[in-house]
Formats: sequence, structure tokens, C-alpha cells
Amino acid sequence: MQLDSAVIEALKNGKTILYPSDTIWGLGCDATNEEACKRILEIKQRPENKSFILLVDSFQMIEKYIPEFPSVCYDLVDLSERPLTIVYPNARGLAPSVLAEDGSVGIRLTKDPICLALIRSIRKPLVSTSANLSGSPFPTNFNNIDQQIKNQVDAILEERVNEELKTPSQIIKIGLDSSIKVIRS
Repeated sequence: MQLDSAVIEALKNGKTILYPSDTIWGLGCDATNEEACKRILEIKQRPENKSFILLVDSFQMIEKYIPEFPSVCYDLVDLSERPLTIVYPNARGLAPSVLAEDGSVGIRLTKDPICLALIRSIRKPLVSTSANLSGSPFPTNFNNIDQQIKNQVDAILEERVNEELKTPSQIIKIGLDSSIKVIRS
């Protein structure tokens, strides 16, 4: 898939983007770049103690940032019929602001061609947080995104702008002991 080169360059240069994700419209950046992640917090007017969801293109990428997790995660992702975000313990090599206070991080292995192209262009996880101001409802289409957000991001990927995107992912938290806690069904 060929994407707007300005959006790819923005990601590579530590900037923020607005893009259609596999679930809803998202704000994104390189998840290893702390400055870019903090900029997303500013754009969303979001407290620093709230972590982000990250998108990856493969379990190989997850394994690079999550040193240990139960093998049941492979099955959970393979069997899930909807996008599934798993909160993994003990993340490493990511920007500190993407992590929860306990060092965990929510990661979704995406199958969406646009998201895959973005991730593969930077060869790193992509931040995927809803394109709304903190506390406001997430927008279901491009036209409902607050103009303040559109004005503050460095680049906008104008793909699927007429499409309704309104399916937040399921979120589960997994423990090293294979315990599972449903965060959002």
C-alpha cells in the first residue's frame, strides 16, 4: 500500500499523525519516541499517568518489546474475531509515557493495511489513541474530529475519511501466570 510520503516522513522524524486505525480514528507516533508521545498527551489534554495502546505488525515485534508473556496470547490473537488489545507485563524499549504505572502496555496486532504500512515504514510500534480531547467521546468519522486536534497534529493521513470507524478494540490484561482480566469487552 502506498501512503502519503509526508505522513511517513512525519513518523520517521518524531512527529504526530492523525490516521484511520483498524478500530477508530487515531492519533499516532513512533511508540519509542518519548518527545512525540508527550506531544500526543498535550494534543489530547490527557493526564500523563494514562498509558497508550500500541499497534504492531507481528508477534516478532511484540517479542522485541515484551521479554516474557504466556503463550496463550498467540491463541487469543489468532482466535479473536474483533481487534484485540492485550495488556502485556514488563515492557521494555518503549517511550516511558506509553507505559502504565506498573510497566505494562496495551498492544494490538493489527491486520489493517493502512496501519501495517505505517508500522512497517518506521519498523517500530505505532501509538494508537483515540483522536479526541481527553474525556470527550471518540469521533466515529473524520468530520467529527475536533478541529483543534486536526490543527495540532503534524500530518493527517486522508484515507477513509468518509468511512464510519466506531469499533473500539476489546482489551484484556494478561499476567505471566496466564491470568486474564477483561478491561473492555
